[in-house]
Amino acid sequence: MSALPVYRWRLAPDGLATRRQLRAMGLRPGGQDVAAELQRPRRRRGPLVAYLYRVDQARPVRPMTAARTAALAKANRARRTCPTCRRDAGYVIPPSLGMCAACAFPEEQRAA
Repeated sequence: MSALPVYRWRLAPDGLATRRQLRAMGLRPGGQDVAAELQRPRRRRGPLVAYLYRVDQARPVRPMTAARTAALAKANRARRTCPTCRRDAGYVIPPSLGMCAACAFPEEQRAA
């Protein structure tokens, strides 16, 4: 196994892009291996690393189908539904609480 080339922040050659950059171009890595690493300096902890992929080997993003859109809506609805009162909270239930704010803090809701 050979070591990946490492480039400093903003010094990567043309033809390489991060996942976000590929997505902005309407592309995805498409199963290719990581081509290089990009290191961004950080003061306190070690460097922040981003993986780079070859743009010429990237594939187009798959289009959203009606079934995928429905599945995504169902998953988001489940994240907003309180398991205690079974109501749509209107926001994503925080995992730290595990329930909507009205169920987690009932005494504060009565006072308001």
